[in-house]
Amino acid sequence: MTLAATYYGANGWLLEFDQLRVLVDPWLRGSLSFPPGRWFLHGELPEEQAIPDQLDLLLLTQGLADHAHPATLERLPRDLPIVGSAAAAAVVQRLGFQTITSLKPGQQCQVSDLSIQASAGAPVPMVENGYLLRHPAGRLYLEPHGFLDPDLAAEPLDAVITPMVDLGLPGVGAFVKGHQVVPELMERFQPKTVLASTSGGDIRFGGALSGLIQQQGSVAETGASLGDGALWLDPTPGVRNLLATGN
Repeated sequence: MTLAATYYGANGWLLEFDQLRVLVDPWLRGSLSFPPGRWFLHGELPEEQAIPDQLDLLLLTQGLADHAHPATLERLPRDLPIVGSAAAAAVVQRLGFQTITSLKPGQQCQVSDLSIQASAGAPVPMVENGYLLRHPAGRLYLEPHGFLDPDLAAEPLDAVITPMVDLGLPGVGAFVKGHQVVPELMERFQPKTVLASTSGGDIRFGGALSGLIQQQGSVAETGASLGDGALWLDPTPGVRNLLATGN
């Protein structure tokens, strides 16, 4: 059995739980913008990336465009099963997807041998989802903004996918809390591998807000702080990372 993860930049991942292939928060083509409009904050993806083949599930943490990216979702088959937050479920429902499971924090569902438990994630502004994923091939936790649900019980995991830097605005504070949350993740889950997410890839942001965003820490600094407790990876987009193998 095999647990593997391939990064696509921003929040996008392909997770492989043995033969089960799960696409997470994909942004694989084009641009996006955030309310109230492009002038405020927008992102550009320099090169279009191919949709991974043989997908079994689409997993969405949030309904915002950098997680549930409409132009990317339009390219997916409408019979692909989807699990997502309430906001994400509303997006894919408008696009005509047929099999949608909406989870609130604390709820669970099963897809083949994969157990999916939703946890409370980032308030942007409504509370979105993180996920604890359990499969015979391995166990993994992910939440793209570094908001760790205090009600999520401790258990040993093979991997966590998390931001490893803080991103914030003057007078507002951090809306991505990777640098802050990694020590908590290590204590609660004792992961064998920590994979940096959210701030990676070749995506370019512009607009009035982009110049005000401040970063605290770096992936390398946060990784070095782990000591010998876990392997940490600043993944290269498109490269498959093998996280666990077993019988």
